[in-house]
Amino acid sequence: MTEQQLPSWADPTVSPTDLDPQGLSRRGLLRRAGLFGAAFALGGSAVPATPAAAAEQRLGGHDPHLAYLVGDHHVHSVYSHDAKYTFSQQAQAAAKYGLDWMVFNEHSNFGHANYGAKLEHAEIIKARAENPRQLIFQGLEWYIPAAEHCTIFAAPGPHETDLLTQFELAYDGKLLGYTEGSAGATDTARNEAHAVKAIKWLAEQRRSGYVDDVLVLANHPLRLGIDSPHEVRNWRDAAPEIMIGMEGAPGAQGAAIPGWRGANSIRGEYENKPSAQSWAGYPADAYLTYGGFDWATATVGGLWDALLAEGRLFTITTNSDNHRTVFDTWKNGDWPTGQNFDNTGKLPDPVNTDTPQPGSDFWPGEFSRTHVGVTRYGYRAVMAGLRAGRVWLDHGHLLDGLDVRLKRDCDPGRGVTLGGRLRVRKGEKISLHVTVTTASRPNPRGILPELAHVDVIRGAVRGPVTDRDSWRAPDTKVVQTKDVSGRKGTYTLRIPLTAGDESFYVRLRGSDGNRHGAGYLGAAVDPSGPIPHTPGDGDPWADTWFYANPIFVDVTGA
Repeated sequence: MTEQQLPSWADPTVSPTDLDPQGLSRRGLLRRAGLFGAAFALGGSAVPATPAAAAEQRLGGHDPHLAYLVGDHHVHSVYSHDAKYTFSQQAQAAAKYGLDWMVFNEHSNFGHANYGAKLEHAEIIKARAENPRQLIFQGLEWYIPAAEHCTIFAAPGPHETDLLTQFELAYDGKLLGYTEGSAGATDTARNEAHAVKAIKWLAEQRRSGYVDDVLVLANHPLRLGIDSPHEVRNWRDAAPEIMIGMEGAPGAQGAAIPGWRGANSIRGEYENKPSAQSWAGYPADAYLTYGGFDWATATVGGLWDALLAEGRLFTITTNSDNHRTVFDTWKNGDWPTGQNFDNTGKLPDPVNTDTPQPGSDFWPGEFSRTHVGVTRYGYRAVMAGLRAGRVWLDHGHLLDGLDVRLKRDCDPGRGVTLGGRLRVRKGEKISLHVTVTTASRPNPRGILPELAHVDVIRGAVRGPVTDRDSWRAPDTKVVQTKDVSGRKGTYTLRIPLTAGDESFYVRLRGSDGNRHGAGYLGAAVDPSGPIPHTPGDGDPWADTWFYANPIFVDVTGA
């Protein structure tokens, strides 16, 4: 394929109704969950919350019915120095591809802090009015001192822009020059400590009521190998209610479409080698994506599992990281005389060339989707769902819906769902109920995705680690694989489990079955997991996966 050829699946005139299989499934979920009606419309909870103290006193669990809202927390516009789209273009694309919520997280720099953030906020207010069915957050892509990037976003309110601007000027590693992170360097300890201080500062703004809510998610964690395990743990421990997780799969999923960017292109633009800034304990393979997913997530028994094996939730997400869409024909406009990003905080609006331009990204919702379980509609509900870990993600619109419940066999209740905790007795019989709704319409590529298998991954919970740079969870592995090839519509898998002597967690993964092999830690751990593609030959639509957050099982001796 040459750069001048526009594939039929990139046609921008395709009707949104042809591209949004999720719309019907979300409405169905809402109806089944009983969330339509006055209580839902007014923001009320469908099920009274169970006090945490009361829940801890009895076995089992009883999480509410949920509806899933689809979103993207990593989107850029003309208010980022390296992007090109207007807010209107991004919001319209997100609506076209079925997103309910999105976060504009512009890159930090002095132009943005001094000028762009306030201009951006005015456009966000306008975009919210123009798109009343979307929840549009203002955020920031933070250059973490001594490390990579994070998405930071706040609930709408009178101080959302001031919070982000204050944070940007006081804590951004790029603005402060706090970028050094190599082992043994003079400034590394100071810079790492400043990152922890930054997260604690955000937590204090939430506690004081300056903003209603604020969340942080690490972006493309292993792209450069500079987010060490101890740094990730330090960020999490600084304020786990604020620093809630990381991108399980990066954006830029179109980077390795054959014939588009080059012979060495990798999905996610994970095309780097270890540098002096990289943490030395990561193998060279950590710098690749596996089925489009970051090595930290894709490796069963790897870094994500090592965090979960401590018994603490750490949520994963996926997103577009949209800067420049593949096969798009727009280019950046020209600067008026005397203007630049540093003195305006905004790029000129783009102009159409009618010729495909360079790019690696998909539109928000076109390929990567994060599904968040909520009990009501609204900004704070989405943030609460993310914090609670009620999250699953898919690529290529692989599924229309997923609902997961884990419960004791002797308990008639609903049990607990993603991100939750089930309390059971030693040796007790429990069951995982996985309700899948298969894709009902072709995805934006024109393919009707088909789920081939569902993998159950189980890991022991052993508590905090002594070595905070450990990235291994040696007792985590794939324990069951369910072949679901050919199954259509909505169906439920019942997967029996037994509580042993120690607490554990379970999580799910599945794919279209097109590309797989033994996992990084061997076939005994993961016999059929995602694998890297050949450089330059990574058609993302041919290799799609879903991942779900864990459910924890707390085992008592009684």
